[in-house]
Amino acid sequence: MLAAPANTKSHPPHRLLFAPLLIAAIAFIFRLALLFFLRQRLTGPSMPYVNETTDIAASIAAGHGFASPFPLAHTGATAWVCPLFPYLIAGIFRVWGTFTQSSLLAIQILDSMFASLTVFPIYAAAKRTFGSAAALFSTWIWVFLPFAWWTPIQDIWDTSLTAFLLAVIFWATLAIRHRRDLFSWLAYGAIWAAGALVNAAVLSLLPFFFAWLLWQRRDSFSLARPFAALVLFLFLLLPWTIRNHHALGKWIPLRSNFGVELWLGNNPGAGDPNSFALHPLWNASEAAEFQRVGEINYTAAKQHAALVYIRAHPGETARAIAARVWSNWFAVTDRVNAQWSTAPAYVKALFLANFFMISFAALGLIVVSREIGAEALPYWIAVLIFPLPYYLTHTLVRYRFPIEPIVTILAAYGLLQLWSWATGRAPQTPDRSAVLKSTR
Repeated sequence: MLAAPANTKSHPPHRLLFAPLLIAAIAFIFRLALLFFLRQRLTGPSMPYVNETTDIAASIAAGHGFASPFPLAHTGATAWVCPLFPYLIAGIFRVWGTFTQSSLLAIQILDSMFASLTVFPIYAAAKRTFGSAAALFSTWIWVFLPFAWWTPIQDIWDTSLTAFLLAVIFWATLAIRHRRDLFSWLAYGAIWAAGALVNAAVLSLLPFFFAWLLWQRRDSFSLARPFAALVLFLFLLLPWTIRNHHALGKWIPLRSNFGVELWLGNNPGAGDPNSFALHPLWNASEAAEFQRVGEINYTAAKQHAALVYIRAHPGETARAIAARVWSNWFAVTDRVNAQWSTAPAYVKALFLANFFMISFAALGLIVVSREIGAEALPYWIAVLIFPLPYYLTHTLVRYRFPIEPIVTILAAYGLLQLWSWATGRAPQTPDRSAVLKSTR
């Protein structure tokens, strides 16, 4: 049977062929092969890879500290992005040179490694909820999923690392709720801190995941361990928060740029969900204003302007949010105004592939909710809550990528269900006892 129940002991033939370690190795080799095949086309001699993260990394590598996120202006200390990934890139710049092609290749290989390592939490989370068949199917989809190999090559951002860490957090949330040992809960808090210090967006899920965990434990035992996890999480964020207060004169837990991101999507000149032309990364006058008034005053002014615009234009704001919802789930290029009739064939193919992925994921989410009820809430939380900040601000294709591993799991389960129904076989049913099992 293709879709075996989650509690069966059966395994596919040649177990080594399907081991997650081997699948992750194949994923990495596949990405490296594509990288070297596409490198000449994607990374010609003049290809820049300057953005806020790499510009801060260049400042660190030059000995000027965590500063100056924009190439158009040297603005001093910043909290524009979270710290871990820029420091990681700064290490690469120190070894292979700042903004060299060798450094670019090293970053792409590193991002490809993060995308390949995501096989492990995908497998673990899918197996815990749906069983071995869905777990293996999910990982193989991830190996060849276009966005899962294109993103590490194209996006010189924390995107692939964020997806890996969020997938680990998701699996850990499913696995830890009945654990009694303090070490596991402290590790859970540390994983959340690592994710937050890479990309603050993951924190949109933290209160909901913790609320679900506390509700799951309401009839069991002490809340001391979850509380210890939260305390360690806050303790690990504290040094960066103190640094931000010392450098910028304001208590900024992680990053300072929300007001600007809100303004980019909510202003009279916002003609699309991205507003690239207004960003101080590209706009010389905005960069000059940023430099003149300072980061804190600039972001505060932009947030005020955005809120004034939202209150004065509720209809336009609602339409923009609707456009961003569509863009988050169905756009496959950041050229949001591109016409279907003139789109290249590969863009149309990506759109269709993404459409079917979302459709299968929606089917999987509906079916698993009917089968295990509240046990499926973490899946709902991930797909409903994580995109909310981007609906309010602005969207890019890569913004959805951190939850792509969870979407992949749901799509694999939905496709297996559809296959079972089409072939008349017994559908795969999550085993509640397996979902609820404890490791004490």
